[in-house]
Amino acid sequence: MAINFPIPTYFVDMVFINRLKSLISKSFFPHDGATNLRHDSAALTSAATDFGHMVSDPPAAVLFPSSVNDIITLVKLANSRSVPFNIAAKGCGHSVRGQAMAGNGVVVEMTSLNNPTRISISGSESVGFFADVGGEQLWIDVLNATLKHGLAPASWTDYLYLTVGGTLSNAGISGQTFRYGPQISNVVELDVVTGKGDLVSCSAERNKELFNSVLGGLGQFGIIVRARIPLFQAPNRVKWVRMLYSNFSEFVKDQEKLISMSNNGSKQKGALDYLEGLLLMHDGPPDNWRSSFFPPSHHSTIISLVNQHSIIYCLEVAKYYDNRSRHTLDKELDDLLEGLDFLPRYKFEKDVSYVEFLNRVRGGELSLRSQGVWDVPHPWLNLFVPKSRIIEFNSGIFKDIILKRKITNGPILIYPMNRSKWDDKMSAVIPEEEVFYTIGFLNSSGFEDWEAMEEQNKEILRFCNSVDMKIKQYLPHYKTKEDWEKHFGPKWKMIQDRKKEFDPKMILSPGQKIFNP
Repeated sequence: MAINFPIPTYFVDMVFINRLKSLISKSFFPHDGATNLRHDSAALTSAATDFGHMVSDPPAAVLFPSSVNDIITLVKLANSRSVPFNIAAKGCGHSVRGQAMAGNGVVVEMTSLNNPTRISISGSESVGFFADVGGEQLWIDVLNATLKHGLAPASWTDYLYLTVGGTLSNAGISGQTFRYGPQISNVVELDVVTGKGDLVSCSAERNKELFNSVLGGLGQFGIIVRARIPLFQAPNRVKWVRMLYSNFSEFVKDQEKLISMSNNGSKQKGALDYLEGLLLMHDGPPDNWRSSFFPPSHHSTIISLVNQHSIIYCLEVAKYYDNRSRHTLDKELDDLLEGLDFLPRYKFEKDVSYVEFLNRVRGGELSLRSQGVWDVPHPWLNLFVPKSRIIEFNSGIFKDIILKRKITNGPILIYPMNRSKWDDKMSAVIPEEEVFYTIGFLNSSGFEDWEAMEEQNKEILRFCNSVDMKIKQYLPHYKTKEDWEKHFGPKWKMIQDRKKEFDPKMILSPGQKIFNP
C-alpha cells in the first residue's frame, strides 16, 4: 500500500506561499495562473514522496504548469528574490532517495504539461525522421506515437513509464546501450529552461555547452522541456533468448564477446539488439516481477540447479526482425550464439512482438500493484564497474556479501557496455575502461525492514572502496561535497563551472545535494 507521510505545519512557510502567490497573480502568470500553484496537503504529500519511499522532504508549494511559460515564470521569480527558493522538476518521481524533491521550495509536476500535441513526428527518407517530444512525456507514449508511422527510437530503458526529461537527466540505459548507446547519445536537440529562467534551444552545434551539461546533468543546469529524438524503421517482432551459466568467468566472457560484435556500428548486420544478464539466487523463483520467461514445466529443474550452485547466471539476448529479415533471423542468431559456454539444455527462446518485448516490465508492475506491493520502499543500488574488476566483484560481493546476508528481494542485473557509445563531453560519469558493467540491485522491502537492505548497499560500497575498485554510481546518491567531487573526478571543475554559468544562484534540483547539502 502507499505510504502517507504526515506534513507538519512547520514545514509550510505560509508567509512565503502568500508572497509567492501574490507576486505570481500580480505580475507573472496570466489568466489566473496562480491557481496552478498549490500547497494543499495532497499536493505536498505527493511531492514529498518518490519511488524509493525512504525519504520525505516536503516542499512549500507545488506548481502544476499548464505551459512551458509557467515554468519560466517560476524560475525567473526564484531568481528575483534576494534569497532564492529552490525548484525541482519532477516527472514520475522514480528517484529512490529524494533526488526530485525540493524541501521548503517548489516542486514542478512536469506531467501536468502532458498532452498528445507535445509529441510530433517529422522528417523524410533523405534527412531522417525525428520525434519532437515534451520533456514530460512518457517513453511508452513516445513508442506508441512513433509506431503509428512505422518508426521508433533506438535506445530505451527497461521500464517505459518514465519521462523523457527524467531519463535524459540521468543517462537512460538498458540492454540496448552496448550497441546504440544510452538515451543521452540518442538526442540531437533540446529546449531547456536554465536555472536563470532562459528558454534556450541547444544541440551539439548550437549552445553546445548547455546541451552537454543537461544530458546526464542530474537536473542541475536546466529543465528539459523538449527533446528531438532520431527515429528509425521499427521492427515487428523480437527473438528473445535466455541461457544459463554456473561459471561466472564463462558468463562474462560470452557477454563481452557478444557486445564486441557491435563495435563496427549500429547497422552491422547480424549484431544483437539487446543484451542483459541477471542472477538467479538460492531459494528464489526462476522468474521475477520484471518478466516471466521460463516455461513453467522447467521451473523445478531450474530451481534445483540454482539451489545446487547457490547462484546461476542468466544471459539474456534479443534480436529484432521484420518480414524482410525473418527468413535469415534463425541463421544469424545461431551464428551469433555459436561457441557460447552456457549449460547444455538450458537455453530457452521466445518469439514476441516488438511492443511486448519493450514493455515487458509493465505486466510485473501491474501484478505488484494489484497485490498492494508496488508502493513500498525500494533501496536500489546501481553501479558501473570496470571490466578489469568484475571477477573480483563476483567473488567479493555476489558470492560473499549477498549470499551471506540472504536478504535479496528483487532482481540483480549485470551486463556490459562499450564506453565508445558514450560522449564524454556530457555530464554523465562512467568508468575509464572501454568495457564496463552495469550492476543493479533492484530490491523491494517492507516499510519496517528496508534499513537492512540499505545497510547491505553500504557494505557493498565499503567493499568497493576498500579495494579501490573505481566504480561509479548510476543514479548516484551522496551527502557531501567531497563525495560528489570524487564521483565526478576530472569532470568536477567542469560541473562547477557549468553550474555557475547556467544556474548561478543554485536554484535547481536541491534533492541531489551536490550544491545544496
